[in-house]
Amino acid sequence: MEEVKKVFNRFDTNHDGKISSTELISIMKSIGSNTSEDEVKQMMTKIGTDTDGYITLEEFAGFCKDDTADDVGMKENKEEEDGDEKNPD
Repeated sequence: MEEVKKVFNRFDTNHDGKISSTELISIMKSIGSNTSEDEVKQMMTKIGTDTDGYITLEEFAGFCKDDTADDVGMKENKEEEDGDEKNPD
């Protein structure tokens, strides 16, 4: 959780405990992303579960956890597929 909090604090540039769409756009641009305002709105909706227009640390942590779980699931599925190819029926 400490690592997630460090990343969150980088996004929360005014240190008010929440990430605004403006902060999200700014950080995306700083990492070289050409994310549109519509894409940022979609991200805010996906991550910000209470629809207040901001992302809290708890919402951000939940998103990171879900994203990691999805990545692990994809890895497991890939390993299963590779196993099937090695042992054809």
